[in-house]
Amino acid sequence: MLPFLYRRVLKPILFRFDPEAVHDAFVSLGEFLGRSGVGRGLVSSLYGYRGPDASVTVDGLRYRTPVVLAAGFDYNGRLLRILPTMGFGGVEVGSVTALPTPGNEPPRMRRMVRSRAIVVNKGLMNEGVEVISPRLAQTLAPSDFVVGVSIARSNREEAATEAGGIEDYARSLETLVQEDVGDFYTINISCPNVHGGENFAEPERLRKLLRRLGQVEHDRPVYAKMPINPPWEAFRRMGDVIEEAGLHGLVIGNLNKDYESALHQDEAPDSFQGGLSGLPCRERSTELVARSREAWGQRFTLIGCGGILSAEDALDKFRAGADLVHLISGMIFTGPHLMGEIAEAWAREIREGRLAASRGATGSRSSSSSK
Repeated sequence: MLPFLYRRVLKPILFRFDPEAVHDAFVSLGEFLGRSGVGRGLVSSLYGYRGPDASVTVDGLRYRTPVVLAAGFDYNGRLLRILPTMGFGGVEVGSVTALPTPGNEPPRMRRMVRSRAIVVNKGLMNEGVEVISPRLAQTLAPSDFVVGVSIARSNREEAATEAGGIEDYARSLETLVQEDVGDFYTINISCPNVHGGENFAEPERLRKLLRRLGQVEHDRPVYAKMPINPPWEAFRRMGDVIEEAGLHGLVIGNLNKDYESALHQDEAPDSFQGGLSGLPCRERSTELVARSREAWGQRFTLIGCGGILSAEDALDKFRAGADLVHLISGMIFTGPHLMGEIAEAWAREIREGRLAASRGATGSRSSSSSK
């Protein structure tokens, strides 16, 4: 009944309104409902996961389900109390930047309904690490709900240089560690919607960035959020640098900048910048997960992200070698029941021996990311 009501009633109404306005309204509603046991109980009664055990431990962190809300939705860390009631095993807050970032000029989002995609051009809007870190420290989430933080370079001219950008990343990481928040950290090297572009997706600059971040001592797993548009050899070179730096794994991946990958290219605005989420990311991200698992074996934890619009899409990521999945667009196009469906399908595949329950990477770690 819930999938039918979402598809036939709620979604057609929501899709009549500006996507960013809908997003903001749901974040406010989720924050409000999360403040009380009654609100959390209501949402749990509708969307809480009640299937067979779907918990998994990856890099020492226990997730109640292998489904994580990707960075880009709860970018100010306001939903930690409500998300556990919706079938999520964790959240990646952010991306968070050192300086408060107002984002790009609106419109910042546009739906491509027939293509099952969203044009995203937010420009890393967030309140900044010095506001978000205390909020995360003060918000209690269940012990088996994992709270990670994605770190990006501030979308400000003063952080657009190589040296300025590196110190900007480092300031965010140092603040999070000092506040003792975040169960894991993701270094977002691949956001296309900022001053200076993806200048840390180039191997030598990436090496300098990771060397600097490696000076910040902590005991959390660290991942890199990867672009999906570079050819495999360029992707492989980035991965080799990340392996050299001792990070735990890869999140594969970020928005798709190739508008020709959309099913209906006529839906794309002529002058709208940004990347595509949703269906245009599905095949490429799954391919990169599979090739990464083949290339690096169990050295990396792999997190599949992009185009997960059904439980079968998520299973494809797991079969390709993903340890966890991150999603946003599936919650929007398919509905908030999707997370529970993925968890149940994953638990069934594990129980019946068609998937192996991965426990994360087994390779060596740098001293900065594993004490």
